[in-house]
Amino acid sequence: MVCKQVMIVNRSGLHARPASEFVREAKRFLSTVKIRNLDVPEEEAVNAKNIMAVLSLGIGPGCHVELSAEGEDEEAALDGLVNLIGEGLGEPVEVFTEEASVPGGEESPVETDE
Repeated sequence: MVCKQVMIVNRSGLHARPASEFVREAKRFLSTVKIRNLDVPEEEAVNAKNIMAVLSLGIGPGCHVELSAEGEDEEAALDGLVNLIGEGLGEPVEVFTEEASVPGGEESPVETDE
């Protein structure tokens, strides 16, 4: 399993259209892909291939999320999703005062033993 923490940098967060783009990208991969809103500590990770689950997280601009992928193409899946988020999910990118990663987060995928 690989994980990465990133900040949502588009102006409107993961509302309907950007969430649709995100889910479409996640579905391109065979790996199990999950997303979790780190700004809501009690929030569980959800299936990144399910539009309703992604929308239920209420991820807005500037929110920090954790992406995880497990499977044969896990690194490609994470790279594709991180790139899509970094490009603003098809929308203009906002400039935030902090870096586009969670403080203390890794800049590259992290192997876990889960």
